[in-house]
Amino acid sequence: MTSFENVTVVKKANIYFAGQVSSRTIQFADGTEKTLGFMLPGEYTFATGAKETMEIMAGELEVLLPGTEQWQSISAGESFEVSGDSKFQVKINTPTDYCCSYIK
Repeated sequence: MTSFENVTVVKKANIYFAGQVSSRTIQFADGTEKTLGFMLPGEYTFATGAKETMEIMAGELEVLLPGTEQWQSISAGESFEVSGDSKFQVKINTPTDYCCSYIK
C-alpha cells in the first residue's frame, strides 16, 4: 500500500534523539494508529508499549530484537516485528523512511 485514505494526521511531530529521528502520527477511523517517520544514520534504542510492525520504505538498517543476540539486516521493502513492552536497537546505515503499525 502506497497511501492511506480517510485518516487524521496529528500536526505535532514526534522528535527523538536530538532530531535524528522524527515521525508523524496518523489515526484511522477504527481507532488504530501508525507513525510515518524518518531516521538519519546513527544508533538508537527504542521502547515499545504495544506490539509493532516496522515497514521500511527506503534505506538500510540493522535491528537487534528483544531476546536475540544477532543483528538482522533490513532493507527497503522489508519489515520486522517487535513485541510489546520491550526495547529494541537499530543501527541506521543510510537515511531510512519507515511506517510503524501498532498492533493491539
